[in-house]
Amino acid sequence: MTSSFSVWLVLAVALLAANLPWLSANRLFVFFPMARPKPLALRLVELVVYYFVVGGLSLLIEQHAGQIAPQGWEFYAITGTLFVTLAFPGFVYRYLLKHPR
Repeated sequence: MTSSFSVWLVLAVALLAANLPWLSANRLFVFFPMARPKPLALRLVELVVYYFVVGGLSLLIEQHAGQIAPQGWEFYAITGTLFVTLAFPGFVYRYLLKHPR
């Protein structure tokens, strides 16, 4: 797997994972059905869990490519804000667009 493909793969998975909490209306982590729609707080918890899942996938890919580079707090601050930015289309779809009822 080339390094360019790895970067695009992680970005595509991050885009999908960042929007999953907003697009799955009555399912917790996409798999577990719920009786009522999820509240915003639960969606944010899902977003944090998906951030760590994508981070774990990234670490696996980096480990496969070679040595894992040490990261400081700045790295996690930037990747966290990038993940929240990638979640914006799903948030707009869920809360800002009018849906027919």
